[in-house]
Amino acid sequence: MSTRRQRLPGELAFTVLLLALSLFMVWQAYEISGFSSITSAGVFPLAATATMVVAMLRILVPALRAPAEPAAAGESRTEHFVRRLVPGALVLFTLATAAYMFALERIGFVASSYAFLVVSMFLLGSRRLGLNLVVSAVALAVIYVVFRTVFEVVLPTGSLLQGVLK
Repeated sequence: MSTRRQRLPGELAFTVLLLALSLFMVWQAYEISGFSSITSAGVFPLAATATMVVAMLRILVPALRAPAEPAAAGESRTEHFVRRLVPGALVLFTLATAAYMFALERIGFVASSYAFLVVSMFLLGSRRLGLNLVVSAVALAVIYVVFRTVFEVVLPTGSLLQGVLK
């Protein structure tokens, strides 16, 4: 007995949006490079964007046929969408990433990256603090050596530590 696939909340709107974007890209590819012959510069962009349109149509048709996933009892469509597609861990990880980007300018690469790695491991499910601290330190040391020594990339020192680390 096969079960019929149910359409996830937001799937239809997202698919239609991607189809519209793909059609816009076909138009842009044609406008930018044109299509004068099979060997012209515009062939590849047009072929790539046309492939995107075909792929989106192949995804849209089954999505239109699939029944919508039912919400839990007493749950609105918005609540169902948020529960299914925006879980708490995703929100927390996004906030951690934003905090990392902010901290990178302030306290520099080493301190902010170490804190981000430790917090990320915790958010992704690792509850072994000691192991998280060690793994983060080792990973950061390898990254630092590779980028600073091998590739000679100047990593941000941060405005709060200006002049301390060079």
